[in-house]
Amino acid sequence: MRIALIAHDNRKQAMLKYVAENRSAFEGHELFATGTTGKLVKEHTGLPVHCFLSGPLGGDQQIGSLVATGQLDMVIFLRDPLTAMPHEPDVQGLLRLCDVRDIPVATNLGSARMFADDLIRLKNTK
Repeated sequence: MRIALIAHDNRKQAMLKYVAENRSAFEGHELFATGTTGKLVKEHTGLPVHCFLSGPLGGDQQIGSLVATGQLDMVIFLRDPLTAMPHEPDVQGLLRLCDVRDIPVATNLGSARMFADDLIRLKNTK
């Protein structure tokens, strides 16, 4: 599967912990991420990640283009719901594209954990 990983600044540590705890779920899948999130995930887990620009500098839109063209299967976007983001229109555009294209998107750890469980189940059925 092709999976995007995005995390706002206040959620990056949670993303790192989540991916590290679920490393086996992500192994063998193609990972994409916005700049800083991708760099941190690569450094902390050793998983290969294709990194785009930082979210506020166009990375959210780059991932959105993959969604729009059917090149992503899942998005895990740990958002900070308590902090206003200057690039909120980009965030909303990405989430809208996920809805339009029926791409599963997790915006918090609860739903992200369910995605990881599903990835493990998929591996076990092969």
